[in-house]
Amino acid sequence: MNYIILDLEASCWKDRSINKQNEIIEIGAVKINDKGESLEEFCEFIKPKLNPTLSDFCIELTTITQNEIDSADTYDKVIERFKNWINIKEPYVLCSWGFYDKKQFEKDCKLHDLQTDWLKNHISLKHQYADIKNLKKPIGMDGALKKEGLELDGTHHRGIDDARNIAKIFKANPGKWDTPNV
Repeated sequence: MNYIILDLEASCWKDRSINKQNEIIEIGAVKINDKGESLEEFCEFIKPKLNPTLSDFCIELTTITQNEIDSADTYDKVIERFKNWINIKEPYVLCSWGFYDKKQFEKDCKLHDLQTDWLKNHISLKHQYADIKNLKKPIGMDGALKKEGLELDGTHHRGIDDARNIAKIFKANPGKWDTPNV
């Protein structure tokens, strides 16, 4: 069984009243085997279909540049490479900090008329972490890192860096995650 620790970045706007659909602009992921060893990483940018120009707010938040997005492939191409990297023919669980990432994958798959069955084995490490640590409510990734005595490495709100940080939390709690039978 492989655990795919992932984090997405999506297009965004400071003014939340703007009625534009968020789209994934970065997939960052770390593949961890059932022994807790990091095997490999995946990081790709994606050019949005509906709003290919990033807002200044999004660029500042994520540090992802317009040039990186302009030279990126479209969602359908990147998601095929991601699924091949996961190796969806073998047992795997998608793990993200909360349910946002799964929901965003579903939205983008719908936008591109793609199947979503590969998303069925997903867990929210954020909610399970709250249960593991007997917290009254789930906390952010940075709070969990502090609770574990771990440093935040890289740039927060960059998919690959956040995936690496989430992977550190995952590895710090071996055998405690409740995963679906796959």
